[in-house]
Amino acid sequence: MKIDQPSAKPVAASAAVQPVPAKGGQSAPAAGANAAAASKQQTAGVAVTVSTLARTLGASQRADAAEVDAKKVNAVRSAIQHGTYQVNAEAIADKLLANAEEMLNRSRR
Repeated sequence: MKIDQPSAKPVAASAAVQPVPAKGGQSAPAAGANAAAASKQQTAGVAVTVSTLARTLGASQRADAAEVDAKKVNAVRSAIQHGTYQVNAEAIADKLLANAEEMLNRSRR
C-alpha cells in the first residue's frame, strides 16, 4: 500500500455562492434582501468535461492497482481479533522512508 495515492473517484465542481451573514451594522431584513439579490446573480454550476486522455490515464491507474488477497486480509483480521497480531515497526518505517524517497524523486523531475 502506498501513501498519498490519487483517488479514482471523479471530482465534481460547483460555482455555488454562499450568502454572506449579516454584519453588525446591517439589519436582518437588509441582509435577506442582499442575499436574495445575490442568489439571482448566481449560476447553478459549472460544466466540467474530462478529456479522453484523462479518462485513459484514470483507467490505467485503476488497472495498475494491486489486487486484494482475501486470504491474507482474513488472516490479519483473525489475528487482530484474537490479540495475536504483531506489528513489525521496522518494516513500516522502511516502507514510509521508501515512499517518501519516491515522492521526493518525483517532485525533482
